[in-house]
Amino acid sequence: MNQFVVAVIDGTRARFFTLEPAESPEYQSGPNLIERDCLTNTTNETQGRDLWANTKTGRNRGAGSQAHGYDDHRQKHLNEFERSFAKEIVNKIIHLSHDYHAQEVIVVAEPKILGLVREFITSQVPKTLKVQELPKDLCKLKALEIHEYLSDKKMLPRRQIVAR
Repeated sequence: MNQFVVAVIDGTRARFFTLEPAESPEYQSGPNLIERDCLTNTTNETQGRDLWANTKTGRNRGAGSQAHGYDDHRQKHLNEFERSFAKEIVNKIIHLSHDYHAQEVIVVAEPKILGLVREFITSQVPKTLKVQELPKDLCKLKALEIHEYLSDKKMLPRRQIVAR
């Protein structure tokens, strides 16, 4: 069976799965999506003073209590944090695909993070690895629900249910 690595990503979390055959196919349903790892983008969870020295952007008090505006480039920093998270995701995908001898990778992510991940996938993932993408947020679903959704989209093989 082709080995799959599935990455399911939203803005703050990336979950990584492999598709594993049932140990005893005559007695167990399978193949099964097994969660192998999870990464968290703590920047998106951090707010206010934990991330920035000044919680308000774009204004400061000068001499004589007169306010003046400025651009502190927070959006550039936030974009760089997201790019760093995307790079970390792709490194984990490469690592898992090597460890589990994957032939295919499925990346399911919110559209914005998918674009960032795609940028690193095209430059870092070996060309021998088939990559499929789905712009959707499935990160809050259980492994079985993700498997069902992806098999309905014909991206993963269906689970064979063993009747007892």
